[in-house]
Amino acid sequence: MKATQYGGLLNEINKCAIKIGNYGTIYSRILPDISDQKSASYTDETGIGRAMPFKSYQHSDNRTIGWTAHYIVTQKDDIQKFLGEIKLIQSAVYPRQSNTLTPFTPPQICELSCGRLLDAYDMESDETGSKRVYAVMKSYNIKYDTSVPWDEETMLPYKFDIDMQFEVVHDQSNLPNADKIITDS
Repeated sequence: MKATQYGGLLNEINKCAIKIGNYGTIYSRILPDISDQKSASYTDETGIGRAMPFKSYQHSDNRTIGWTAHYIVTQKDDIQKFLGEIKLIQSAVYPRQSNTLTPFTPPQICELSCGRLLDAYDMESDETGSKRVYAVMKSYNIKYDTSVPWDEETMLPYKFDIDMQFEVVHDQSNLPNADKIITDS
C-alpha cells in the first residue's frame, strides 16, 4: 500500500482505525504509536523452613492500550475534518444523555483495530480483515505543536498528536485465559 497519493496527500490506512460507538470512525493516515500492556498480581506466601516465599496468584490486571494518533494537515479540508475528529475523541470520555429515568449512560465503547497488532483470542475481524478489540477510553491528551504553521481562523497547528489510553473490555461469557491466547492464529 502506498502511504501517499499523487501530489503528496496522505492515504487513510483502512486497517488502522478507532470506531467510537455509533458516533463515527477515525482512520489513521500515519501509523499510530501503540503500546499494549497487561500484568498479573501475585502475593508472597511464607512457610516455616522455606528459604524464600512462594508466589500465590491473585488476579490479572486490566489490558491497557496506549494509542498516539499523529495528525498532519496536508490540505485545507483537513482542518475541519481534524477538528471533528478531536470532538469525536473527546466525546469518548463523557457520559451520554439517557432517555430513561437515569440522567446519563456511560460513554460509548470503542473498537480499536490496526492490522494484527492488537490480536487477541476473542477479537472479531472487521470488513478489512483487521482484528478489532473492544475498549473503553480512560483518557486523552492533545499535544498541539507550536513549532509549525497554524490555521489563522481556528488556531489549529498543522501538526499535532493525541495520546489516548484504553482499557480492553470483554463479554463476561468469553473472558480470556492462557490457552485461548496461545491457540489463537
